[in-house]
Amino acid sequence: MVGEAGSAASGPTGARAIMHGLMSLPSTASPPAALRIDHVTAPAAALLADPRTLAVFGFGAAAPTGQADPRYLHVALPAFGQAPLECWRVDAEVAHGRDDGIAWSAGGGLQFGALEIPDDGDGEAAAAEAYARLRRWLAQGDFPHPLRIWNYMDAITAGEGDDERYRRFCVGRARGIGRELAPGELPAATAIGHPQRTGRFQLYWLAAREAGTPLENPRQLQAWRYPRQYGPQPPGFARALLPASEAMPLLLSGTAAVVGHASQHDDSLRGQLQEILTNLRSLIATARALRPALPAHPGAQARLKAYVRDAAALPAVDAWLQAQLPEVPRIVLHGHVCRRELRVELDGILR
Repeated sequence: MVGEAGSAASGPTGARAIMHGLMSLPSTASPPAALRIDHVTAPAAALLADPRTLAVFGFGAAAPTGQADPRYLHVALPAFGQAPLECWRVDAEVAHGRDDGIAWSAGGGLQFGALEIPDDGDGEAAAAEAYARLRRWLAQGDFPHPLRIWNYMDAITAGEGDDERYRRFCVGRARGIGRELAPGELPAATAIGHPQRTGRFQLYWLAAREAGTPLENPRQLQAWRYPRQYGPQPPGFARALLPASEAMPLLLSGTAAVVGHASQHDDSLRGQLQEILTNLRSLIATARALRPALPAHPGAQARLKAYVRDAAALPAVDAWLQAQLPEVPRIVLHGHVCRRELRVELDGILR
């Protein structure tokens, strides 16, 4: 996908060489990749003490910062209430380290990676540098297939017309990848703006040895086919991704109130939330056509994150999710969606 073997200048070195040796077992010796994502209130140190922990995420000002373990990532998006930590676990011991400015961990057929780029206001340049580094990283390692990517940036909708930062991000992302991706190569993805300036572009991902199957929503035009009115470079992501292993969850991209390519219910938070739920149900139905064992509706094994543009609307979004999806653990964050009229977006997993 993003990491073609011919794109790498060199093989792994240093700690990455150690990881390369640990992970280069024949595929027949490894069980199918399996990922469990939990929302937990335990201390980060306790979660990181588990050798099967692939990654831990803390959100907002109350979350721990300054953790030395490369498996821990602090996301500065403000959280509603006391947000739990998000913990990724696999069914094998995890190797981890830092190389080339990238924090990584790998085990159980999966790899977590994260990097940050200073952003002095040129979002296109920051995205281009980040994705070029991601491309090289994936190309020279044992996990060449990104399944899921998160992009967190400052002021995502600042600027007018083609100077809007999200549009420049899309240009930079395509420049960093270096070639046009085929639809079957696209990962699931989220792109959200910080409500306050952080001065950095944060990129993290889940990658695997085996490629997954990108999925599209029949209610929505594929993002890579968006018309020119949305910018010079269409967004490069799939609406969801179904990993090759049946032990993996369905990975849901950031999902907003978009039908076709047009935003819906500009003046109604509740209307947008209902449209998002309809979109998620449509995506789930598409996934179940390929994997019937998936549940028909989000339940206790699903996980959701909500990104809400207006801080004053955080309690209303949390209450709506509790009423509509009471069994689903959630984290509600103050973050800006990539179109100014879109008030809320959901992403997550289904299993």
